[in-house]
Amino acid sequence: MPHADVFGAENFADVALHLQESFLHTPEVGAILQDLAAYAVGRLGSTDPGCSCEITVLRPKKPVTTACSNHAAKVMNQVEFKHGDGPGLTAMRTSATVLVADLRLEQRWPDYVQAVQDQGFLSVLSIPVELEGDAQGVLTFYCSHPVDPRDNRVDVAETFVRRASKGLTLCLRMLRLEETRAGMTAAMQTRTVIDLATGAIMAQNRCTQDAAFKLLREASNTRNMKLRDVAAMVISSVAGVTDTFTYFDE
Repeated sequence: MPHADVFGAENFADVALHLQESFLHTPEVGAILQDLAAYAVGRLGSTDPGCSCEITVLRPKKPVTTACSNHAAKVMNQVEFKHGDGPGLTAMRTSATVLVADLRLEQRWPDYVQAVQDQGFLSVLSIPVELEGDAQGVLTFYCSHPVDPRDNRVDVAETFVRRASKGLTLCLRMLRLEETRAGMTAAMQTRTVIDLATGAIMAQNRCTQDAAFKLLREASNTRNMKLRDVAAMVISSVAGVTDTFTYFDE
């Protein structure tokens, strides 16, 4: 479990700065979580050299993103999802910290507990990560020795996760904005191609915009092609070029 002798709550302000630098270096969720998992182990320290960290983030309409400080933590994450329950999933579901101080005494999740012990771990600490909207996250420590729940190690780890939650929330918000921007740009470019093709059909057939778009859509359905690709073919046949661009100020 995280070492509590040196670090106090006031010292964890560096976590947000570290996440900011991580985002600027590699603005991608998996890379940010991977860096955070390693940083959590290194920053908190440990009296247990076998301590591992795993972070899981669930976002709407996105695949589950998991990052681990080492291979052992990755194995444990797979074990928990395989068995469908455990401290990490419980922490996310209840939004509350779950401490398994000694796996040898734990009665919940028998299959999971046995599998974790088989990997040489005797304690697990899962702390929910507070994120925006419907996003969920959890940070889990796996250690090779039991933990005394009366010491302040859990409090120290919870403080770290609270600070990390704020930095991670900001990173995910910025990534979401970037994804939205990229999606809008792609949509505008597609719209431009379709509008140009519609205009070309209107000129050739002396028809209305609705009629021209209907012809375009029927061609798309008949040929089992995307509407944008059919539109690009129309533009190529009329103008002799395939490249189009959308001009707009960002």
